[in-house]
Amino acid sequence: MSTSPPTVTDHEPKTTSPLDELEQRRAEAMKGGGEARIARQHDRGKLTARERLDVLLDKGSFQELGAFVRHQVTGFGLDNNRPYGDGVVTGFGTIDGRLVYVFSQDFTVFGGSLGLAHAEKIVKVMKLALENGAPVIGLNDSGGARIQEGVDALGGYADIFLQNTLASGVVPQISAILGPCAGGAVYSPAITDFVFMARGTSYMFVTGPNVVKTVTNEEVTQEELGGADAHATKSGVCHRAFPNEAALLLGIRELMSYLPLNCEDPAPVVPTKDPVDRADVALDTLVPENPNKPYDIKEVITRVVDDGHFFEIHPDYADNLVVGFARLGGRSVGVVANQPAVLAGVLDLNTSIKGARFVRFCDAFNIPLVVFEDVPGFLPGTDQEWRGVIRHGAKLLYAFCEATVPKLTVITRKAYGGAYDVMNSKHIRGDLNLAWPTAEIAVMGPKGAVEIIYKRQIAEADDPEAAQERFIQAYRDRFANPYVAAERGYIDDVIRPSETRQVLIRGLEMLQNKVQTLPRKKHGNLPL
Repeated sequence: MSTSPPTVTDHEPKTTSPLDELEQRRAEAMKGGGEARIARQHDRGKLTARERLDVLLDKGSFQELGAFVRHQVTGFGLDNNRPYGDGVVTGFGTIDGRLVYVFSQDFTVFGGSLGLAHAEKIVKVMKLALENGAPVIGLNDSGGARIQEGVDALGGYADIFLQNTLASGVVPQISAILGPCAGGAVYSPAITDFVFMARGTSYMFVTGPNVVKTVTNEEVTQEELGGADAHATKSGVCHRAFPNEAALLLGIRELMSYLPLNCEDPAPVVPTKDPVDRADVALDTLVPENPNKPYDIKEVITRVVDDGHFFEIHPDYADNLVVGFARLGGRSVGVVANQPAVLAGVLDLNTSIKGARFVRFCDAFNIPLVVFEDVPGFLPGTDQEWRGVIRHGAKLLYAFCEATVPKLTVITRKAYGGAYDVMNSKHIRGDLNLAWPTAEIAVMGPKGAVEIIYKRQIAEADDPEAAQERFIQAYRDRFANPYVAAERGYIDDVIRPSETRQVLIRGLEMLQNKVQTLPRKKHGNLPL
């Protein structure tokens, strides 16, 4: 973790002009850890801190802050090793012309380790972001706390955690993991709204493989324990995994195109040539006649939204629920959809957590919610019950109940039991609730209902199987359709599937000035 002493020090005699001295010091700051360490960074398939900012931000827009900051530590030989910048590049710039604040840790300087001066630079840009209402994007590539600084380093982390928490729900916070991220360092990204990782070069874990082996005797690699795919598929900590750093940074730029700058800013509107009244007749036959046959809800989404473009969040985690961003009539929307192609689209522990987090983000930042519903219920079984599916399912319910943004629902097929209520039903303040003619809205599926309601009659029948089929058909005719709910006003309209796009866009236009408030309180108690 040592570097050569800077060529410019406070004790050198001033033999140059003030402007020459400025340029000399700035050049020293731009060198980072030097050419050899930069070469090693490139050999690992990684960009430098400044190269990353060049990809992320609009060309020429970055304004650095704190380039000449140096630590003030005197022990452990650090008084002779005081590089400019202290291992992190901080400042502000623009993405598509809109202001963002950034910090980019420099692994070539002290391994990107965090000391007090390093932390203070990050806290400064986070405070500026909060005061000026603009997003914070953190590019994390750090060896962790700087051991030589002891409790000052730990305090620096806590200062960052506090700013993350204060900024939550006020400005979007995005974390890119572009190297190691271990111990206390993982908790700042975990508080932020989105975590992106690069395959093969980024890792997150509370304790590394060596500690795991010592404590639990498990043999595990860095990649298996905390790599991008591990967190994108198993833990859900990572919202998207990318093949390399450049793709990740461009992914952040794309994500930003859907987001407002702060909680009081409207979501951006992007003009589209996709006609508002475009009908897609393929939707009329997309849902199979057999109610037990799957189909891909993503095809529904891409056929309805502007230009067929959908930016999915958590595409590899809990994929029986699909969430992500799209546009309708140029307006950003958050899409939440059951996926009948995976586990029949049931809700479970992980989908409830995934959905609740996404719904709350959209609500915090004024992004309307569009729900596509095809859900047979919650996943049964001892594993789900013992791991708390009741509590976790309540998170999704709470999030939809709490949300005050425009909320639109389209029931494409099944809407059974408590899951019908949870998926933005009219009863929990859904604003516009629509159904396709293929919708089935009932307490449970026909077979299960008949086995309960007509158990005695089936048992006493001469041909129980035939009797059961008759009862199932009668139940389906009565309940497995959208019209009973429509009669009671729980469904606002039953529409042709091909007309879904135009009806949703009209609904969003109607709801664009919606104002809805919650009872006065400090905050609710989300069932964590």
